[in-house]
Amino acid sequence: MKIALIGATGFVGNAVLNELLSRGHAVTALARHPEKIAARAGLQVVRADVLDPAQVATALKGQDALVSAYNPGWSEPRIYEVFGQGYDAILAGAKQAGVKRVLAVGGAGSLEVAPGLQLVDTPEFPAEWKQGALAARDLLTRLRGESALDWSLVSPPIALAPGERTGRYRVGGDQLLPGQGDQPSGISVADLAVAIVDEIEKPQHVRQRFTVAS
Repeated sequence: MKIALIGATGFVGNAVLNELLSRGHAVTALARHPEKIAARAGLQVVRADVLDPAQVATALKGQDALVSAYNPGWSEPRIYEVFGQGYDAILAGAKQAGVKRVLAVGGAGSLEVAPGLQLVDTPEFPAEWKQGALAARDLLTRLRGESALDWSLVSPPIALAPGERTGRYRVGGDQLLPGQGDQPSGISVADLAVAIVDEIEKPQHVRQRFTVAS
């Protein structure tokens, strides 16, 4: 498949890039600074500002699907606003380009830890992550009202860390998957990438949010 990728230099996006290329997909990475992405077989890097829908649309022309691991950065003081602006442009650009299949990477914050209680609304949720988590939750709400795109949103579990690729993972819906013992649920970023590419290749959660964990 021809797959566009946003966020290829990030923690999740880079793992997705590796997984896509290892499976033989042709990847077009959108980047403001293409020089930061090394040349590799099967990879095309296009200069594009993801805050500009016209640039996004031009870069997405002819693609079969888009995987967006967009995040303006946890150190961005206006992360809530910039995250929303980015997805305004990303979704508008996808529509302009005629790319219907969009998979976005959200956060764990919008997963339920009890009926009607989302993780981001618990007292223990770290303040430094809250604005980004609220932005990702609002993205999910927005996508649920979206009728023009065949979207999916994946929420990682609480613990997302470097680690080996096992190719194995559990799948859930809107509830946080349980961990083992007193440990929170987790997954390696490599296995999260496996789940993302599996969903692109064989869609199981069109117009749905899903979560995964080891």
